[in-house]
Amino acid sequence: MNRRFAVAYRSQIRSLRLRACFAAGVAAVGLSACARNPVTGKNELALVSEAQEIEMGRGAAQQVEQSIGFVNDPQLQTYVATIGKRMAAQSERPELPWEFHVVNDASVNAFALPGGFIYVTRGLLTHVGNEAQLASVLGHEIGHVTARHSVQQISKAQVAQLGLGLGSILSSDVAQVAGIASQGLGILFLKYGRDAEKQADELGFKYALGQNYDVREMDDVFVTLGRVGEAAGAGRLPEWLSSHPNPENRVESTQARLDSLSRDLGNLTLDRDEYLSQIAGLTYGEDPRQGFFEGNAFYHPDLRFQLEFPEGWQTQNTPQAVVAVSESQDAMIQLGLAGRTPPGQAAQQFLSQEGVRAGQASTSSVNGNQAASSYFEAQTQQGAVQGLVSFISYGGNTYGLLAYTTAGKLQQYDRVFQEAIGSFSQLRNQAALSVQPAKLELVKLREEMTLQEFNARYPSTVPIEELAIINEVEGPASEIPAGRTLKRVVGGRPSSTG
Repeated sequence: MNRRFAVAYRSQIRSLRLRACFAAGVAAVGLSACARNPVTGKNELALVSEAQEIEMGRGAAQQVEQSIGFVNDPQLQTYVATIGKRMAAQSERPELPWEFHVVNDASVNAFALPGGFIYVTRGLLTHVGNEAQLASVLGHEIGHVTARHSVQQISKAQVAQLGLGLGSILSSDVAQVAGIASQGLGILFLKYGRDAEKQADELGFKYALGQNYDVREMDDVFVTLGRVGEAAGAGRLPEWLSSHPNPENRVESTQARLDSLSRDLGNLTLDRDEYLSQIAGLTYGEDPRQGFFEGNAFYHPDLRFQLEFPEGWQTQNTPQAVVAVSESQDAMIQLGLAGRTPPGQAAQQFLSQEGVRAGQASTSSVNGNQAASSYFEAQTQQGAVQGLVSFISYGGNTYGLLAYTTAGKLQQYDRVFQEAIGSFSQLRNQAALSVQPAKLELVKLREEMTLQEFNARYPSTVPIEELAIINEVEGPASEIPAGRTLKRVVGGRPSSTG
């Protein structure tokens, strides 16, 4: 959970009702129509105009900034944006309000919103090896926008799920539902088909080559991300590859494109040293300053609080909230920021929602902090739930703790809920308060050595197998020539806060 996110807890029950809609990615809609695809020149189903496309993207972009946040490095942001805008300017849709940002997310990912809003994660940047590779990723995402892939998916979803006929006009009720369903960054979850991904690869190849980047580096990106997935276990893929053709097929496709070129590839741009200089010092992996778990205890160094969740529950710290789910998947505890609204007022706003039944919130103190709490019942899309909600004032903020279970099980979980809420307190553990994130450092080799020798001389705080992936070498025994710059990872959270 990061300090920039301010969750409105009065919308929590409503969000449960709409979760299925979010995943469907239905967004604001207009007249049923056909439009010319700017890439292919063919007419296709498009229920979203370009103006609506931009409006949808801009709205989702605001939510990305608020909920995930950007990496606080103006020079890096400008560097990435400059590369992206150069390619976008020579695309089929140069007039779009293109924006490129690095988001503060450790996952290896990149995504594009409708209308030209494109993002790469800092996690992806730590795994990319040069500017040409970054350009291939940005070019691919630009391709999704220029070919209007999100518009195609939204249009198909509207026809399939809302039963629209061609030429029909949406009623105001349907339009309102579609508008609501676009909340929660639903359009981020759109999955493109393999044909769309192949087309985005082709367009990314064209855009990168148009800026004289070495497009042979596209293959290395796919190989690196495939290795990330293998290291994660169980054949998992990084988010950016999850809906894409497998890396081997993409390597073959890239080679076929290269073979079809008549131009000389000897003077293409790689820019490894410039790229590495831009990511030097970048946070590597999860940032413990934004909260971390030690067993069932959650610590937030920046906000200086701690909380204990029930033993054995599955836990996750996201930019939006800290969540714990029971072993039997029938109960949940969720913590988030509720702005600076006084606890009593925040509780009243939550309890006054339509469909929520509760008595008057009672005021109390949680470890010396003013609080307002109440039991409640509510009807959600998944069925009736019962729970305990508490708003706690601490450090100038109000925190909302929402604990709920399926109807009839509140007595079973009541004590667990009360203990979790009652554990919210000031963080005093100095080891936890002083923890710092891991960072990337660069080392230029003065002599040839293996990765094993490099790691012995310049130790990293990640396994050597991970070090091999981020440096694009096969393994510990790989020989690395003198003069090459390698990444190492230094610092980070120790295995225990003591």
